[in-house]
Amino acid sequence: MSKICAICGKGPAAGRTIKRRGLAKKKGGVGQKITGVNPRRFLPNLQTVRAIVDGTPMRIRVCVKCLKAGKVTKAV
Repeated sequence: MSKICAICGKGPAAGRTIKRRGLAKKKGGVGQKITGVNPRRFLPNLQTVRAIVDGTPMRIRVCVKCLKAGKVTKAV
């Protein structure tokens, strides 16, 4: 199953984690140095819900932003 919202199409976004070493200048140190950068993925908050799609109830994966906005009509 792909990690994509069925309503808005929101999917994973790429980013980085940054490792730092040292004490910040604000705290009396000489400053922080970057010692490593690793790739990471920001995944959307997807939930599986029973929703009405084209008049029939189906299970779809929807992001929470679409659920809160009321873009999904849930099946009873």
